Amino acid sequence: MPTIAIAIGKRYYPRMMSPAAWSALAAFAEVIHHPGEEPATKADLLALLPEADAVITGWDVAPLDADVLAAAPRLRAMAHTGGSIKRFVSDAVWQRGIHVTSAAPALARDVAETTLGLMLVGMKRIWPLAQHVRAGGWRETAWWPARELYRKQVGIISASNVGRHVIDLLKPFGVHILVYDPFLTGEQAAALGAEKVELDDLLQRADVVSLHAPAKPDTYHLLDARRLALMKDSALLVNTARGSLIDEAALIAELSKGRFFAFLDVSDPEPPAADSPLRRLDNVVLTPHLAGCIEDCTRLGELAVEELRRYFAGEPPINQVTPDMFARIG
Repeated sequence: MPTIAIAIGKRYYPRMMSPAAWSALAAFAEVIHHPGEEPATKADLLALLPEADAVITGWDVAPLDADVLAAAPRLRAMAHTGGSIKRFVSDAVWQRGIHVTSAAPALARDVAETTLGLMLVGMKRIWPLAQHVRAGGWRETAWWPARELYRKQVGIISASNVGRHVIDLLKPFGVHILVYDPFLTGEQAAALGAEKVELDDLLQRADVVSLHAPAKPDTYHLLDARRLALMKDSALLVNTARGSLIDEAALIAELSKGRFFAFLDVSDPEPPAADSPLRRLDNVVLTPHLAGCIEDCTRLGELAVEELRRYFAGEPPINQVTPDMFARIG
């Protein structure tokens, strides 16, 4: 049996590891545990990994750098239970040929479901209408009438794991999906059920604009003042990706005109300053980075265990991460 180390910290076991995950793990591996309540530091990994054939990592676990790998001669596989794996993997991991997988697709499902909910609530203008009714009003507000998602044009910025899940969730709503992604061909977009377009075209045509791109140097302020000005009056902007994708000063200036509505689960900086207009404007709802799983992330742990079961059984992985993929992930 392989020996698998759990480095996520015991405080996170109920949130990340279901009884089914523990049972599945015990069926094919010996398990050793980082004894601390918090995620393993570098010193913790140096103590934990010398006898490990694989490790399950998560948010805030120290990276697998050259020192850690030198102390872990048996280590052959890593299964990550968080989102982006980039911070946790060093060049030494690739040099050793360690098999790397990520549970990002499971996390993506949670983010996509939240995104769909924000689209529905946003199109219905539920937030401003509820505030208006609370203040004594009814249907006389400028935010009336509410609208439906049905037959609208929805712009998806990046066919990432989350973006693809959102496209799939939108299928019952009869929408026309526009997708901008420089790594996607027109044929691949059509196979997803979307029309591949350039970003400016998407912004001009979409009733809903939803961001799902990674944070990288070439996506920094992807939506700048010029591009935000292209958006339709009465459009809905949803950002459950990264705050740095939008020039926040330009967004505040555009929102101050009252042209469109925004749901922002992320900001830049995060959290926003206490006096930021994003906390006060009537046509924006800002939430504290909660689109992913919060209370129950156990499907991430279950996927990590399944990835390791497959690896040691010689079966194909579900979501292997390779060095050539790093240009596309944040």
